[in-house]
Amino acid sequence: MKIEHDVVGMVGTNCYFAINEETKECLVIDPGDNAKRLAQKITDGGYTPVAILLTHGHFDHIMGVEGLRAQFHIPVYVQEDDARMLEDPALNAGAMIGANVSLKADRTVKDGDVLSLAGMEIQVLHTPGHTPGGACYYFPKEEVLFSGDTLFCESVGRTDLPGGSMSALIRSIKEKVFKLPDLTIVYTGHGEPTKIGDEKRYNPFI
Repeated sequence: MKIEHDVVGMVGTNCYFAINEETKECLVIDPGDNAKRLAQKITDGGYTPVAILLTHGHFDHIMGVEGLRAQFHIPVYVQEDDARMLEDPALNAGAMIGANVSLKADRTVKDGDVLSLAGMEIQVLHTPGHTPGGACYYFPKEEVLFSGDTLFCESVGRTDLPGGSMSALIRSIKEKVFKLPDLTIVYTGHGEPTKIGDEKRYNPFI
């Protein structure tokens, strides 16, 4: 698997492309904005997108969804507890910036689901705390985790928006994320990548 990314939107959201180098199929993770630019990146790379995976429902992770879905006709996945958040600007915080962000997921996932997409196996970890339906996507063969806003490099996601809970977030990280191998590379929703082992040692919130 090859991973590319682009930083999009007003708060610098990481949009990732998880690419099967053999088939050129790819997964788009958290297209937060700039759909036209993301689509061009896909086209320039010669990739075939097969799905959009959302780590949660906040506006800064979903504003590019509709543009990509319309162009490539691919399904959108989200954890079931954030499905309603996608549809409601008051819940997805789009209303905070005056944006009427509303969309529907094509498919919902739950904790423990194993997806087979683009020739890759993906395990769904439900990690509530930043949002009720926050999810991380773990690729066991590659030892890669896309953590969204659950876990950052030496930090964690904010919990002061609707549905947030710091106690739930810390529990999710300890009981789900930190059970993964220490060498797992964590691709975060904002900022730089990190590793599970480094966060166990250095993250001041845990």
